[in-house]
Amino acid sequence: MSRETYVTESLGDIYERVKTARVLMVGAGGIGCELLKNLVLIGFGEVHLVDLDTIDLSNLNRQFLFGRENIKKSKALVAKDTASKFNPNVNLVAYHANIKDPRFSVAWFQSFDLVFNALDNLDARRYVNRMCLTAEVPLIESGTTGFNGQVQVIVKGKTECYDCNPKEVPKTFPVCTIRTTPSQAIHCIVWAKSYLFSTIFGIDEDESPDLDNSVNADNALEIENLRRENAELQRINDAFGTSEFCRLVFEKVFKIDIDRLLSMEDAWKHRRAPVPILYDELQKIEDAGINKAASKVAADDQPVWSLAENFVVFKDSVEKLSARLVEMRKTAPEGSPRPALSFDKDDDDTLDFVVAAANLRSHVFGIELKSKFEIKQMAGNIIPAIATTNAIIAGVCVLQSFKLLNDDQAHAKAVFLSRRPERIFSTESLQPPNPECAVCSVARCGIEVDVDKLTIGDFVEQVLRDKLGYSDEVSIVTDKLLYDVEFDDNADKTFKELDVGDGTFITIIDEDEPQGSTPRVNLEFLVYAKELTGDGQATYKLTHIPQIPRRPAPKPSEVGAEEVATGEGKSAAKKRKTEDDELVEVNPTDAKKPKVETVDEDVIVLEDDETIEIEE
Repeated sequence: MSRETYVTESLGDIYERVKTARVLMVGAGGIGCELLKNLVLIGFGEVHLVDLDTIDLSNLNRQFLFGRENIKKSKALVAKDTASKFNPNVNLVAYHANIKDPRFSVAWFQSFDLVFNALDNLDARRYVNRMCLTAEVPLIESGTTGFNGQVQVIVKGKTECYDCNPKEVPKTFPVCTIRTTPSQAIHCIVWAKSYLFSTIFGIDEDESPDLDNSVNADNALEIENLRRENAELQRINDAFGTSEFCRLVFEKVFKIDIDRLLSMEDAWKHRRAPVPILYDELQKIEDAGINKAASKVAADDQPVWSLAENFVVFKDSVEKLSARLVEMRKTAPEGSPRPALSFDKDDDDTLDFVVAAANLRSHVFGIELKSKFEIKQMAGNIIPAIATTNAIIAGVCVLQSFKLLNDDQAHAKAVFLSRRPERIFSTESLQPPNPECAVCSVARCGIEVDVDKLTIGDFVEQVLRDKLGYSDEVSIVTDKLLYDVEFDDNADKTFKELDVGDGTFITIIDEDEPQGSTPRVNLEFLVYAKELTGDGQATYKLTHIPQIPRRPAPKPSEVGAEEVATGEGKSAAKKRKTEDDELVEVNPTDAKKPKVETVDEDVIVLEDDETIEIEE
């Protein structure tokens, strides 16, 4: 019996399309492993797999294509080697690379019949979404969070794209909350990981992505205090590697700094004041032999450690990490950057340090202590991933792909998986594109550019004004503002000087509002960097003249009733909104950026290889 017998009986005529399909899969994590297994066993003709990540110990409980012997190896390459044994008839091509590499061009995307997304971050998801829209290739987007999951089918011009609905952005924590008024365990964990650990053993705290160090009127004093305390810790580092180092660090952060906070009496009128911890008192408990050895305490990650146990683990981890860093410095080549340690949730010493330091600080501020297991989840940004959820969502992805390969988009669905006992699956019909979406509701055009010669000023004059009929009221953006009528500093700079090269997307924003009409929709150029010849001094060539429709007129419901009644203009309404909602004035250039929802201050974003959207 052929291995294709049952698949052929199940799929019927669709199987012929499956056997010849050329598909791309981006991501080889939790969903990716399950999805690749499905694609290979079903017999998709050619599967290309892209993933930049390497295998960690924490992946092995659900990413079954990997084993302990594969730790630190490429996910994509190992997944290919493992899955190829399931079905030698499938052509597997793996890339240990970033999907945003220039070699993965629009033309390369266009070579696929279908793209599957199994990614772990918002930026990469948005990039693949954009590339598939430009290449006009169907995309199946997927993600899981614990027991929840979802699958979204995206077809250019026919369905919502990934960016049609706002996505929450990762959470950063105001430095004043972390350093002065922590109220949750996560605040203490971020302090231990992104401030204390980084200052003692790693990078400068200012470079940490978890802390918002931007200075404003409200936090300028706190930022200055932070920098002073940081400098004091750096001076303590002069004792690095000595027997006194651990005591100096402990007394600095759990006694001296806390006494300094207590001196700000007004801050504690309406909240519980912190209580310093004394090193000598905890040392007496250890000397009396009441405590277990640090290794025994750290080995048990389920219970919440006592204050004395956290003290023992703190001392032990500081000694181990100090010894490790001293050895790294001794063996570092002369002239090389100063060695530093980085936090890794799978490194017992770095994890033990963060657990103990976070719990000691929680004790100081009267916050509930957490177990090592719980802190590992939060410090490592992990939502507990469920292998079964990944398997179910991967299966749904393949079922949706059959409909697309069979040109049966009408029966494709957005599928949601939840833990609700009354209905585990829920589906909804695919929605049309959001006409306000800044990604899919745009006009598109390719442009071949001699990036060494074409300047932004020439581009505006020759392409936008002469060829496409734009007025002066236009802005040009990539991931930053390149030009608008009030910002022409870059007019004489070439594309190359502005880092606009092959594969760059340039968005043209029309800000001209003719009487009785609306501005045009955004125009998105995809740059093809080429050295142009043949037309004398030609520096560019359009792939076609794009049709650029006007934006839809605002609906009557979008006009504020109060504005209609009073006759007040937009400026008054805008001012009123600023006062009511406590919004701050934004820079005009910031207003041109796509809007995304922000996360409530107390919401924590914890990500894993399969995370899409995470709530508190």
